[in-house]
Amino acid sequence: MKKTQDSKLQAIKVDDLAEEYDFDYQKAHPNRFADKLKDRMTVTLDPDVAKVFTSAEEVNEALRAIIHAIPIK
Repeated sequence: MKKTQDSKLQAIKVDDLAEEYDFDYQKAHPNRFADKLKDRMTVTLDPDVAKVFTSAEEVNEALRAIIHAIPIK
């Protein structure tokens, strides 16, 4: 039987971890993906809806069609 990553993680004991770590943030950079994620919203679809819409593009296309069909007040 193959060893999986999970079994390797189980081999690490808590005693192997230091109580405190000193991280050097001098070479840290800002998250280059933060701007892309800022305008996104996550919506959970029910399983029956997720079977019909398999990608975000399909969901967005359907919602935009509904928006255009709604009369503007």
